Amino acid sequence: MGEKNANPLSYIYTENVEDLRNILNIKENFDLIERHLTVADSDMCFFYIDGFVKDGEMLRIMQYLLSLKKPQTAEELEKKLPYVEVARTFDKNEIIRAILSGQTAILTERFGNECILLDLRTYPARPTQEPETDKVMQGARDGFVETLVINTALIRRRIRDPRLVMEYTNIGGSSATDIVICYMKGICDEELLESVRKKINEAKPKTLTLGFQSLAESLVRSGWFNPFPKIRTTERPDTAAAQVLEGNIIVLCDTSPQAMILPTSIFSYLEETDDFCFPPLTGTYLRLVRTFILLLSVVITPLWYLSIEYSYILPSELLFLVPDNPGAIPIIMQLFLVEIAIDGLKIASMNTPDILSNSLSVVGALILGDFAVDVGWLCGDVILYMAFVAIANFAQQNHELGYAFKFMRVIILFLVYFLGIWGFGLGLAIFCILVATNKTVTGKRHYLYPLIPFEPKVFLNLFIRRKKHDFESKTK
Repeated sequence: MGEKNANPLSYIYTENVEDLRNILNIKENFDLIERHLTVADSDMCFFYIDGFVKDGEMLRIMQYLLSLKKPQTAEELEKKLPYVEVARTFDKNEIIRAILSGQTAILTERFGNECILLDLRTYPARPTQEPETDKVMQGARDGFVETLVINTALIRRRIRDPRLVMEYTNIGGSSATDIVICYMKGICDEELLESVRKKINEAKPKTLTLGFQSLAESLVRSGWFNPFPKIRTTERPDTAAAQVLEGNIIVLCDTSPQAMILPTSIFSYLEETDDFCFPPLTGTYLRLVRTFILLLSVVITPLWYLSIEYSYILPSELLFLVPDNPGAIPIIMQLFLVEIAIDGLKIASMNTPDILSNSLSVVGALILGDFAVDVGWLCGDVILYMAFVAIANFAQQNHELGYAFKFMRVIILFLVYFLGIWGFGLGLAIFCILVATNKTVTGKRHYLYPLIPFEPKVFLNLFIRRKKHDFESKTK
């Protein structure tokens, strides 16, 4: 914190204790602890949050302080305290923020206008287990958690290079959330890095209680009507480490298990961790299949509806596309109803207890679909095509991209209903325009990179998985 924003402590010990006591509302908060010890015939005061402090380490520190025979200045005690993270400060604002972050503040009349900060904190954390939404058939099974220091350690475990930088900052108003910008010095684009720093420093959110999502909405304030994701995320440390080595920037946010990958391109969603856990031929095949399924999921129902509307020009070999029993409800209404029904089943599955979710979601979909066809409301072909669409959304792990494809499919279908073949062309044009005009966090690299600007080698690597030693040589 700069000098102009500093709020210095008083030289009077009792005033400092009283100020911190009032600011922290010690009497109203049962978990905010004010602890006094008599050390070398002088009063020493500890401020900390119960539940954030390592009890064993705190006991050891207190035992050491009680063993001192003569008073110590803040500078002397900083050098003698038997702990790994000790700092001195005179700024009251910094002390308040440190205490609320889980650190321990020590004051005594011998310190003058200084304070000792001990980082004795420990946060509740779940195991670093494999993310539910980003699983692999082969490869590592660990994942990011909600604790920032654990996430940075998971990346450092994979990159033992002194060029790896974990740059710390703190934003978020009331939440005062810790943010880390992770990059490889000398490999990362300096202009890109400065752009990311500037956007994070200029973001002035009132709070970041929702972690990653709050930060993302603070960094990207325009283009809300464009459904395509503006920030790619991952919950896998191996993916994050690979992106850092390629020269990209990772942004980690405390309380969030997702890591931002910057810059973002629509083509980067074609890559999955499994592509690199298999031999190049298998990885290439998986990537091509994923790309084909994702693109097909956007146009399959509009194309099928077009075939029904223009059945009189279909060759005899394709007449099987026209249903014999179209159902009581118009086909276009059936497609829209099933689109909504699929999302309804997703919501119901998420809100169903785990022990019942799989069985109820599958059984519910089968019963509802079969019943709707038997009574003549829906056409069996509609159920078939929408089942493919529902499964195709899981060909990639980003739910935001899945919904973007869904919105595009609905828009194209809507235009086909009113304008026919011209509506299909207009829908594809809108799809391309929205992708081409989508703005990322940095705003520099195009969302269609490496197609715009066109880089043949990089573009080819999106579809053909290169060998691992080719990737590694880039970082040397």
